[in-house]
Amino acid sequence: MMLRGTIFSFGLILILAGASMAQVDPAAAAREAARKLEAATDALNEAEGARNRVRALTQTLRAYEDALAAMREGLRRAAVREAALERELRSREEETAQLLGVLQTLSGAPAPSLLLHPAGPVGTARSGMILAEVTPALNRRAEELRRKLDEMRVLGALRETAAEQLKQGLIGAQEARVALSQAIADRTGLPRRFSADPVKAALLVAATESMKDFAAGLGQIAVDEVEGSLPGISDRKGELPLPVRGRILRRAEEPDAAGISRPGILIATRPGAVVTTPAAATLRYRGPLLDYGNVAILEPEAGILLVIAGLDVIYGETGQVLPGGSPVGLMGGVTHQDGAVVTAPEQETGAERSETLYIEVRKDNSPVDPEDWFRTDKDD
Repeated sequence: MMLRGTIFSFGLILILAGASMAQVDPAAAAREAARKLEAATDALNEAEGARNRVRALTQTLRAYEDALAAMREGLRRAAVREAALERELRSREEETAQLLGVLQTLSGAPAPSLLLHPAGPVGTARSGMILAEVTPALNRRAEELRRKLDEMRVLGALRETAAEQLKQGLIGAQEARVALSQAIADRTGLPRRFSADPVKAALLVAATESMKDFAAGLGQIAVDEVEGSLPGISDRKGELPLPVRGRILRRAEEPDAAGISRPGILIATRPGAVVTTPAAATLRYRGPLLDYGNVAILEPEAGILLVIAGLDVIYGETGQVLPGGSPVGLMGGVTHQDGAVVTAPEQETGAERSETLYIEVRKDNSPVDPEDWFRTDKDD
């Protein structure tokens, strides 16, 4: 439960940073991340069988992703606010020194001497009136200066504490990934549609020149395939959740920097992110393929294939039926293991989402636009 207290500390940072810095209340987002983590931890504690443990660990890992994202954003906003305050105070150093000098003079001089004036009683009265008008303004400026200095001290202290807590959170997320891998290895009882012939699979990979050729030959590697189909996804067209949380970098047939276009979409996501099945599906293939990298091909119903490419780790065995929302793999990349603060330029350029996942949908072995099948109206 360490992250829960960490995230609420970030709520304080974000409140201090000012609500005007974001359209959505970041403190509320941090509290929501803490709630998800608590719920996932409770589910993990209550899981009895290995299959339940996989689901609970998947929820926990997703909750870690949310929590760590909120923490990094809190650190970034705190750093931005602290830098802005420092720049403002430096630009007003001379003015601040004069203000402090005046306040020190006023506080150090006896009250009667302040009211005496060489011009006599009239001058003394005028100086008293001027002093009465100036003093409140000086006090307001002094109070503003004091408030900003206090804010800088609090932000600095919270940032130092949160950076260490972020490091511990990253360790916890890594432990959750290891536990998930072990739970999947221990999992039993998943239905199997077929067994894969390893020799035929290797020959198919070696002879394949395109995704179309490979998809057409998938049936050749299946041994003792069970008749029938899964419930399918046609009635959920347009409502399927994306396998990973992220932002669309390139849409179907949109060329990349080299002018190469593909029929799928490219998602920018975080290092180590968990990738899940959008629906119950048969794992038709897993492994390297062409220039797609590490690929998992899912079959949620006869005639429809979901190609998921760019994974670092793939879970499951070819021929198994994976439940909906089940982990199919993990993204690669190195997380911020040193707990470093993500700076504003990093955040703006998407450096935190340094991994990419390619998603292609094929119907009757012809590519169709994945955005017709998945909910892509918002970024996570």
